[in-house]
Amino acid sequence: MSEQRPSALAEVEALAGRYPDIPIEAIFKEDLLRRGMAWSAAALEVASRYKPKAYFIFSFDLVPIAQMDQGENLKAPEEIRLSGGPYGFRPVVVSVRLNPASPYRVECLDGAPAMQLQGRTIAGVELQKSPEYYRRSLSSGKPIIDIAPTIEWGYLLYLTAFRLCQYFGEKEECQFCDINENYRQQKKAGRPYTAVKSVEEVLEALEIIAATDSESRAYTVTGGSITSTLEGKSEVDFYVRYPEAIEKKFPGRWISKMVVQALPRDEVERLRDAGVAIYHPNYEVWDKRLFEILCAGKNRYIGRDEWIGRILDAAAVFGPERVIPNFVAGIEMSRPAGFSSIDDAISSTGEGLDFFMSRGVSPRFTTWCPEPLSVLGRTQGPAPLEYHVRLLRCYRDLRKKHGLKAPLGYGEPGLGRAAFSVPSFIDVLPPA
Repeated sequence: MSEQRPSALAEVEALAGRYPDIPIEAIFKEDLLRRGMAWSAAALEVASRYKPKAYFIFSFDLVPIAQMDQGENLKAPEEIRLSGGPYGFRPVVVSVRLNPASPYRVECLDGAPAMQLQGRTIAGVELQKSPEYYRRSLSSGKPIIDIAPTIEWGYLLYLTAFRLCQYFGEKEECQFCDINENYRQQKKAGRPYTAVKSVEEVLEALEIIAATDSESRAYTVTGGSITSTLEGKSEVDFYVRYPEAIEKKFPGRWISKMVVQALPRDEVERLRDAGVAIYHPNYEVWDKRLFEILCAGKNRYIGRDEWIGRILDAAAVFGPERVIPNFVAGIEMSRPAGFSSIDDAISSTGEGLDFFMSRGVSPRFTTWCPEPLSVLGRTQGPAPLEYHVRLLRCYRDLRKKHGLKAPLGYGEPGLGRAAFSVPSFIDVLPPA
């Protein structure tokens, strides 16, 4: 007879007991990110009056829109902030990843939303008001939320210039990514969802934001990979235009960040010269075999060793602390190719983090969400919660070992202060 798995609540409490140096708020947050959350109809109605989920690049949901019977995609918020409750939560910001089957559920209690786990309240839920510019449109009629939404509780303007990726099909797309399928489902659902945002549209949106907003501190220019050309331009030619124009019109108004592929050194120098302050050549997964399988397009067009070499070249251009490659935490344990043991997965990713940190580069990670429109997400659930808890400890301890401060461009670190909503690594780092 198979051993019965502990309940979700018992698992969190057991891990909090085994890893007392990791705040229980961060453990709950990781569990919410890997499992997603459900919403009652009453809680959704309350949330619909606050800042909505913008689907800024991927779906970050565990069900497709077609299976959201309550219209969650139009009513749910971008993020929530948990606080109080029986565990005495210090404020912690969590990205909303929708999953009607999740054991986590936001309910309305006495008119106020609260997070429950299997019927037990664990924390109060705070919703963020929509910024004034979310009610504005461009001269073309496009809503600003389509062109320049914010995440991280208003800290970061997310400018997805190209909402598709030229790594097409299962033999080239990163297997954890749903960027192309998400674009298709958003268009099918009738959401205003511009595939290629023009430089002029972005500048018009930022002009309104600059005049009305005091919360945003940074912007990210990003989008899908360009393997041939887009609008007759190579990847660097296409993307460099945005920070170039933004920094010319709004010099120093925001911290400028760029998330594109690992580019050759001369092209990275062009990004720096255009005004980009922080460069994210996302690496995704450390293990060589898994990189070749899970990031087949990146491996075919650039290759793992070349990607690593370009990250180190970028460190010489920007300064290593301004080069921040992202890992997708959890895909190391995806089936069928991933590690079956948590120890092996942590050892592998820890090796990659240590490699970069020992050279002053400042890697980060996001918590894998098995989106059902991605290749991996069709067939399986998330990585074990213990893996994510141990990775937080590994990441925190490696940064301390190498004397690295919190990553630049993510706001204030420390539990109760951090606004980064997608993983908990900023929450577990010491306050500045």
